[in-house]
Amino acid sequence: MQYHFDGFRPGDPRIAPETDGAGDRPADVDVLIIGCGPAGLTLAAQLSAFPDIVTRIAERKSGPLEIGQADGIACRSMEMFQAFGFANRVMEEAYWVNETVFWAPGEGGKGLVRADRIQDVADDLSEMPHTILSQARVHDFYLDIMRHGPRRLTPDYDRHLAALERTDDPDYPVTARFDGPDGAQESIRARYVVGCDGARSVVRSSLGYALKGDAARQLWGVMDILAVTDFPDIRLKAAIRSASSGSILIIPREGGTMVRMYVELDELHGDERAADRNVTAEMLIGKAQAILAPYTLDVKDVAWCSAYEIGQRVCDSFDDLGTGSREGCTPRIFIAGDACHTHSPKAGQGMNVSMADTFNLGWKLAAVLRGQASADLLHTYSGERRAKAQELIDFDRDMARLFSSKSNDPDSSAQFQQYFQKHGRYTAGVEARYEPSMIVREGNQALAWGLPIGMRFHSAPVIRLADAKPMQLGHAILADGRWRLVAFAGQGDMGGLEGGIARLCTTLETSPDSPLRLYTPEGADIDAVIDLRAVFQADHRDMDVGALPGLLTPPKGRFGLHDYEKAFCPDLKTGPDIFDLRGIDRGQGALVIVRPDQFVAAILPLDDLAGLTAFFAPFMLPKG
Repeated sequence: MQYHFDGFRPGDPRIAPETDGAGDRPADVDVLIIGCGPAGLTLAAQLSAFPDIVTRIAERKSGPLEIGQADGIACRSMEMFQAFGFANRVMEEAYWVNETVFWAPGEGGKGLVRADRIQDVADDLSEMPHTILSQARVHDFYLDIMRHGPRRLTPDYDRHLAALERTDDPDYPVTARFDGPDGAQESIRARYVVGCDGARSVVRSSLGYALKGDAARQLWGVMDILAVTDFPDIRLKAAIRSASSGSILIIPREGGTMVRMYVELDELHGDERAADRNVTAEMLIGKAQAILAPYTLDVKDVAWCSAYEIGQRVCDSFDDLGTGSREGCTPRIFIAGDACHTHSPKAGQGMNVSMADTFNLGWKLAAVLRGQASADLLHTYSGERRAKAQELIDFDRDMARLFSSKSNDPDSSAQFQQYFQKHGRYTAGVEARYEPSMIVREGNQALAWGLPIGMRFHSAPVIRLADAKPMQLGHAILADGRWRLVAFAGQGDMGGLEGGIARLCTTLETSPDSPLRLYTPEGADIDAVIDLRAVFQADHRDMDVGALPGLLTPPKGRFGLHDYEKAFCPDLKTGPDIFDLRGIDRGQGALVIVRPDQFVAAILPLDDLAGLTAFFAPFMLPKG
């Protein structure tokens, strides 16, 4: 962590100084968020970092989530949590999914046998583990970030959205009316509204949109239990298919004793819905015992249970502009998470994809509201995230079909296992790739072939030069709304005046076409909008921090204290160094442009100022 740039301040550095109006609940806001699920809280946490953005978040429930719902946290979400600063808290509490086992009927369809056992997360897929932790705890961490931000943001609970409408007001074009506790009513005017209010979204309904897709016919139950059993893999993630009683997915939970079981139930018929079955904990226990036989299951306590229908549905658009022409129009109302896509929970993607939605949207809203980018940037949200939702729908449909297959053929079980392994990168959340757009530009991929353009910046071990700290390079990319330029030095470059990194720094500091000069506000730190980092090929002990160009140790804050955390070298103790791991051209080096949501936006040669300027020009606004 970095702090003290503006003077010494005692206490917890995670608690930001209060700004004027902290804790207020104004009737006019920049962003109004509807819903305190994972999508809504991710967005609120992102926006809470900016003291100049006024945000409110409303929730119809009477208080924060306490139990149940989602629990699987993909590696990519853990990377995102690192950017927010609470990944370590999750790792400390969570169950780590290290291996997955598959069970199938024994010979002649009798009993159960372990068919396979695999590593859950492939080597070098991510520096982060796949974890299991209650969604309620994830909410707690986000709520901490919000209340510790400069505006001390907290949700408004017991707020039922009664109406939402666009108006002709040029400043606050959306009005939301709420029914509050004790019959109180409140109207809030907003520049932007984001509906994160679930599958029965009032915001989506106000737009006249519908979730489209397959009707739900398969019924599943889910329960979190404390049990005594002789099933040997009760503390491993286990996919179990019995000969005639159905299937179970076992997910061990945090705490060392609790497990979650997804239990296959009978298909729904006609217009029947999950609620019509009156599924009880006793029903789920009995079904689980039948599937696990001949192993025994003695349930001592049921912490939570529910039933759900498998269906895959998605909206045509994730903002209020729909699918028609967007020219000259600015989206003002957005939907995210279950409000615009629904699917089964067994692939563990619901919470993860919902959080990814608003991590994508949050920095874009902040950039527009802070005058850094044009409103055209907001058009990329619906296009990028709807494509990812459709990919999830297609994946989930195949996963649900294979898992619920009634075939006792060994080939059927093997097919499910092969599908699971093949799509391990997808379920880890690291396969998402955005198509070319104003913020994703193809070209020069050979300069860094291990950092695919449009995909998340894949971290690797490095040594921070100034203090010799071993760390992950990706952990320098925080959820603070800034773009990153990651400059990988060419062979022999030690940071001196004759090297490519120094020439890049000189250009960025002096050229009138430099994005740093064009977009950094007067009086702001040089890295306030675009943050330059450099990675050299030499051993850190052979480098001289004092020889680095000034842009890599820039003065910042009220006292002009130097920032010494911008230069890195390979970690040569841990195996292949970052240049080999990520395919960086050792001769030329590379300049990697990384978006605020950690996705690789473009790759350029180190000396391509024209390309760098051309990248930012279509959407960034010059400083006022």
